[in-house]
Amino acid sequence: MVVDAHVHVYPEVLLSDQDRISEKEPHFDLLTHNKVHKWGSVDDLIVRMDETGVDQSWIFGFAFRDMGLCRLCNDYIVEAVKRWPDRLKGFAVIPPLNPEVESEIERCHDAGLVGVGELFPQGQMLDLDDIRQTWRFVGACHERNMVISIHTAEPVGHDYDGKGNVGPKEAAQFCLNHPEAKVIFAHWGGGLWLYESMPETKEALKNARYDTAAWPWLYDEKVLPAAFAAGVGHKIIYGSDWPILSYPRYDALLSKTGLSEEKLEMVRSGNALSFLDRVC
Repeated sequence: MVVDAHVHVYPEVLLSDQDRISEKEPHFDLLTHNKVHKWGSVDDLIVRMDETGVDQSWIFGFAFRDMGLCRLCNDYIVEAVKRWPDRLKGFAVIPPLNPEVESEIERCHDAGLVGVGELFPQGQMLDLDDIRQTWRFVGACHERNMVISIHTAEPVGHDYDGKGNVGPKEAAQFCLNHPEAKVIFAHWGGGLWLYESMPETKEALKNARYDTAAWPWLYDEKVLPAAFAAGVGHKIIYGSDWPILSYPRYDALLSKTGLSEEKLEMVRSGNALSFLDRVC
């Protein structure tokens, strides 16, 4: 079984109104006006899942600063999950600093969504390590036992559109502030998993997980055996960042790791499903 825990889908209006939305949403402008970005609808996703053998996708829209645009994405996700309840799990995008964030999380939870994210801290003007800015949305998620997906990036290496300035330090402080939060840090957590070798950090990160989104562009195949050697193999969750990348690119990397099929199955689906079982 293959579960993809990091998938973006977009209602058509975002494509047709791209330039108008970009005028007031600079992070959206940055991430959609470049040669890497691709658009993908829910219907496109289902076709691609069937083509590549992906059984389930965890889907979300674009995390805007504007609550109205977030609601538009969330409505799209809710309807998608209703159409394909066995194939899709839905996450709500929210502007974390908006005073209506709690009511939107409640609305989306009641409509069947299981998580919140992928949040873009820098793009949404959120200081991830400032509990004064995070307590409201984290509390709303905790009350409803929802997963939180947060964009993170490695603090070294090449720059790229949307990389941002939120890495292991900020992510670790978020977990220290909110040990109750069930969180998936995207893009390998910017390397945060390595610090679980420190006993005090391991305890703080007990509810953290790390997805593999953008792996083919960031690391070679040796990073996954290293994660297992560090004792965090059970925390690595396959995520593609579709429609930019899709499963075949990752399958090629997985086949080079030399890991047992049992460990590869953990990454492909087992870790994600066991984590979701804790919140559903």
